Amino acid sequence: MHQDFFRRPAWRGYLLAVAAWAMALALRYGLANWFPPGFPYLTFFPAVVLVAYYAGLRPAILTATLSGLAAWWFWIGPPGFDLAGATLVALGFYVFVVAVDIFFIVGMDGATRRLSREVERNIAIAHSRDILLREVQHRVSNNIQVVSALLSLEARDTIDPGARKSLADASARTALVARIQRSLVDAERQATAFESIARSVVDDALKAAARDDVAISISSNEVVLSAEEATPVVLIMLECVNNALEHAFPQRSGRITISLSEDGALRTLLIADDGVGVSEQGEQPAGLGVRIITALARQLGGQWSLNSTEPGACACLTWSSTVAPHQT
Repeated sequence: MHQDFFRRPAWRGYLLAVAAWAMALALRYGLANWFPPGFPYLTFFPAVVLVAYYAGLRPAILTATLSGLAAWWFWIGPPGFDLAGATLVALGFYVFVVAVDIFFIVGMDGATRRLSREVERNIAIAHSRDILLREVQHRVSNNIQVVSALLSLEARDTIDPGARKSLADASARTALVARIQRSLVDAERQATAFESIARSVVDDALKAAARDDVAISISSNEVVLSAEEATPVVLIMLECVNNALEHAFPQRSGRITISLSEDGALRTLLIADDGVGVSEQGEQPAGLGVRIITALARQLGGQWSLNSTEPGACACLTWSSTVAPHQT
């Protein structure tokens, strides 16, 4: 039963007060022969406590008053309202005990209710904040998408092939940022699973490069990326994948392996291919892709390196995570 049932409307509380007093009186009267002298209030104290908890201050005072009068009439001194000194002392003891009981029960109930209201208010504020944050992120994503579309239109109207490619690449990168932002809007914990967004990105990269002869495998052990990590990590991965698609597999098929792992707070992203290797890819250290990757790695506070392997090449990004390690 809900605790407020006996508080609104108020008559329920007073009805409970009278009923509790009547039951305590009947129980005390029925057990009168079993109780030794000196226990006139034994069944009335629980009634007062019960009413104070469920009905509040005024019904509890009513129960305490009726109980005190009943005990005074029947079980304190001679029958009737005896005014002897010992009777008045016993009544004083009763008043003190029930007053303390009511004070603490009603006070603690009031404090609990205030705390409950504060918790509900904080939950409402947090919910409003989350809605506002999602709305802001949604608008940011839309604005970035508009910028990407404008860059794409500018690329179509540009005659110079080099400028057209640069604008198209910028449009693609900007569209990817918008996609990542949109994925963060949909993520309840403001963190997104790396593998899900990485799969979508590399599938688009394969279609854009028209390379159906390159297989890409992704593993991440369900690692999630925070909002601060998602954009730079996925952009670095895409730059490495595009570089491999463009330079690592000239006129032949190949395979790219992407893996994300974590060791405590340290995370490592590996993009390995079985292509021709670093020395034959022709990627210059000062190339735009490398400069973008270096800047994004610096934004993460991490380190990035590209090394030749046998066969192919392997790009490695390491950084300290802002998300608690995944529990396997």
